Amino acid sequence: MDDLATRFADLLEDTAAKVRSLTVDRLDPKIKIAALGMVAFTLGVIAAVYLIRAIFQAVAVPLGVLGAYALFGGLFVVAGAFVWAIRKRQPEEEQIDS
Repeated sequence: MDDLATRFADLLEDTAAKVRSLTVDRLDPKIKIAALGMVAFTLGVIAAVYLIRAIFQAVAVPLGVLGAYALFGGLFVVAGAFVWAIRKRQPEEEQIDS
């Protein structure tokens, strides 16, 4: 009778170990990478915002705030025009005559 209890406890432990190896152990490295990736992305966005703010402040000293806004606005217009020029055009769909 004692042997049955021991065998049952071993069966439960083996089943739990197998389920863990099929689920948690496979995902553990991927979860760590995803968490570190989110932290790195957040820190990168924060660093980019501070960098843009610092550049704006540095440009605002010689040009004034209005000049800095004009310069940054011009850069964004040029960047937008460049992206617009290199976009891929979708083929026009055939028009159905009604």
